[in-house]
Amino acid sequence: MGSARVKSILMVLATLAAALVAPEPAVAAPIPNDAPAALIPADPTPEQVGRALARIARDSHGRVRTGTVGRTNEGRPIRLATVGHGPTRLLYVTQQHGDEPLGTPAAVRALWTLGVPDTPWHRWLRGRVTIDVVVQANPDGAARDQRYNHDPSATGEYAEPGVGYDINRYHNPLTPIADNPVPESVAILRLWRATRPSVVVDYHMQGRYVQPDGRETTASVLWPTSPLAPESTRSKQLVVHNVERTTAIAGANVTRYPGGDYEGIARNAYGILGSASMLLELSSIPDVEFQIRTAFVSMLATAQGAADGSLWRTDAARADSIPARGPFIPPAEADAA
Repeated sequence: MGSARVKSILMVLATLAAALVAPEPAVAAPIPNDAPAALIPADPTPEQVGRALARIARDSHGRVRTGTVGRTNEGRPIRLATVGHGPTRLLYVTQQHGDEPLGTPAAVRALWTLGVPDTPWHRWLRGRVTIDVVVQANPDGAARDQRYNHDPSATGEYAEPGVGYDINRYHNPLTPIADNPVPESVAILRLWRATRPSVVVDYHMQGRYVQPDGRETTASVLWPTSPLAPESTRSKQLVVHNVERTTAIAGANVTRYPGGDYEGIARNAYGILGSASMLLELSSIPDVEFQIRTAFVSMLATAQGAADGSLWRTDAARADSIPARGPFIPPAEADAA
């Protein structure tokens, strides 16, 4: 990681530490060490993800633990990385859709940033929260640059025949796991049942959209909307917290995602199960580094907010004032912009 990126990470962490009111003096602005120069590319292969996580585990002296939560139909590992040992559990999921990569490098950077340095702030945070990250949940799809997993036998409403299943339609908590045909979704469901996280954040990508005032949406968010989900106050607090932090620190222009109510969508499923649950969609704008940084800020802000309690002091009612995403920008117009 170059000096400019190190300074950027330092600024993010310092801003987070200064912006959030923490109950302990241990929450001082941390000073991270230099990360590896080429930790991970913006659109990593499954093999590059594996190498990056192995390096983080080594450089963190075991503070970042790595493993797997399952295997894909092609035998690729579904990778899990964990940092922290505190009582509050968080779960981040990236790249359920294989052609939506940017949450994955953000997660790898966040794992390095939270696990490799060992300042008082880092020890304080790791003692408050345990963060599980399913890094690149769809490695078969990532290898093919496709939305779906790899299953040529896939059939049904949420499948592409001859290609595979849409992983993010198979988290339905009402469906017995034994009847779920999607190994990637099964792995995440089993991880949820094993850890019972307070917070679940699912990172995706979307097209390009413009608001009525002419500003382009850079990210969109949404809480559970299924009628089966319990009252959504905590999920809305999570959403508002993320909107405020990514706007103030990353400069994001965040809107409300027009998501559906189906209980098989991860955002809805884990809300039904009782977690504060949020979807974050990064727009496909040309500035890839800006988008990775937005997701990175989201991950760190969520972690600190859960650690110091500010997440649950956020005004949930402000979620209803998040503006709608706006109309789609056709590719020809986007290219000309």
